[in-house]
Amino acid sequence: MKDLILVGGGGHCKSVIDVAESAGYNIWGIIDMPEDVGNRIFGYKVIGTDDDIPFYADKAEFVITVGFIKNPAVRIRIYDKIKEAGGKLATLIASTAYVSKYANVGEGTVVMHHAMVNAGAQLGTNCIINTFCNIEHDAVIGNQCHISTGTMVNGDCKVGDRVFIGSQSVMANGVSIGDDIIVGAGSFIRKCLKERGIYSGNPAILKIRDK
Repeated sequence: MKDLILVGGGGHCKSVIDVAESAGYNIWGIIDMPEDVGNRIFGYKVIGTDDDIPFYADKAEFVITVGFIKNPAVRIRIYDKIKEAGGKLATLIASTAYVSKYANVGEGTVVMHHAMVNAGAQLGTNCIINTFCNIEHDAVIGNQCHISTGTMVNGDCKVGDRVFIGSQSVMANGVSIGDDIIVGAGSFIRKCLKERGIYSGNPAILKIRDK
């Protein structure tokens, strides 16, 4: 069993605990806010704060369990801190997920329960591939992305870095999404999204332009 430390103690942490247990990891503990040190989440103790990451860097692998709904900045800051400390990020795949042997999954990425990652797909670093996602053949997901529950990324699609796609969204075959874009839940992406901002609807259109 590999030793694992989770960084972030909110709701997403609870889901990742279940994934990590199913994948056979031994969870050493959780890193969270100073006021939460000593508390327990599903029996696992909060053992320190972000400042303790260098102390644990050679003792266990890390997974970032802070969520990403609108902004990945906190996840990116923690990722950089772990890398600067010489720590290693684990790649977690739930026991009920399917990842093709012909797919690539980047470090720090979590593929959650009942997700499917098909042949030729490429997933970047520190991504959340959430429950019941389908990442189809030859799709490319950039770094620091969150593909939410039940989302369908069809074949040959490309998703840039730091992208959030809301639950139950669908990308039509071969379309792309640029960097730093948010797509609201239940959207249908029929054509490429290039301009930074928030999109939603069927078809997905720009609702709020990034300033």
